[in-house]
Amino acid sequence: MASCSRTVWKVFAGCQRQLLRAGGPAFTGISPTAPRNLPVRTFAAVKPQRKNQKEDKEKEVKKERRVIDDSDSQKPYGFTGWAPVDDVYVPRFYPRTNYGAAESVDMLKTFQRLDFTPLKQPIFIDLRLNMKLEKKKKVDAFISTVHLPHPFKTEMNKVLVFTADANQAQFALESGAVFAGGVELIQPILDDEISADFYITVPDMLQKLVPLKNKLRKKFPKSKRGAVGINILKMLEMFKTGHEYMVENDRYVRTQIAMLDMTDEQILANLETVLLDVCSQRPAEMGPFIERAIIASQTSEALWFRSEDLLQKPAEQQEEEEKAVLTI
Repeated sequence: MASCSRTVWKVFAGCQRQLLRAGGPAFTGISPTAPRNLPVRTFAAVKPQRKNQKEDKEKEVKKERRVIDDSDSQKPYGFTGWAPVDDVYVPRFYPRTNYGAAESVDMLKTFQRLDFTPLKQPIFIDLRLNMKLEKKKKVDAFISTVHLPHPFKTEMNKVLVFTADANQAQFALESGAVFAGGVELIQPILDDEISADFYITVPDMLQKLVPLKNKLRKKFPKSKRGAVGINILKMLEMFKTGHEYMVENDRYVRTQIAMLDMTDEQILANLETVLLDVCSQRPAEMGPFIERAIIASQTSEALWFRSEDLLQKPAEQQEEEEKAVLTI
């Protein structure tokens, strides 16, 4: 009985304290002026300090990618060995082989003979570019037309010339243009009555061709591409037999360079011309522009090759060129 009464008094005291803290009316017979047992905080809250964003960036230490030099070891880091010792092996256990440009072309022809595939088939390259420039800038995606030393197309490109001069229009038609004229050609192009592979113009006509921007889009004449100028004959020779390529997905160039039935020297000459034109789109002092280069025919496997073999001239050839310039 005594324990029950003590329990009741404890419960009653707890309810009394709760009522006093809540500020509600107390009907327990205790004076409302009695001091309340309120919680007291004996410390001050710490004021949050706002850190400057620049200071935070300076304090952040970026983890540098660790480069492991395994050139002197028996096997590369993460692989089984440097090269397979058998004809049958798992490719992911060995580092990928980068072939020379001449060796890769010879291997494509070997694949054709072993697989009994047609000799007349296209050869493609796939380049991955480093589009970064100083600070946060980058190279814009571009379209370029290059004149290959050994063209592989059997048909000429269709070229349309914009000029207001009747004599220039007649000269362009005689030089190989499919269409030549002034503003009278704008409406037929909008109505899809006439079309061409390339469109070139003289500088005086450029402002009058603004209605064709949305229609032609990437084919619209631009001075960067060499499609705007006063030398109509030179532009016609370039675009009639020129080879056009473009940057896809912000950093990739995928284009045909030759046919497999061409000689090794012709294929390498076309390949070198395309690589040099691609590298001319970025300053040389920024470092290598081509990060990865792949070559393949229509029916063969892809081969990684070293593009720098064609971009870097031999020391002897470079010295001869310097001597020739000095003598001149």
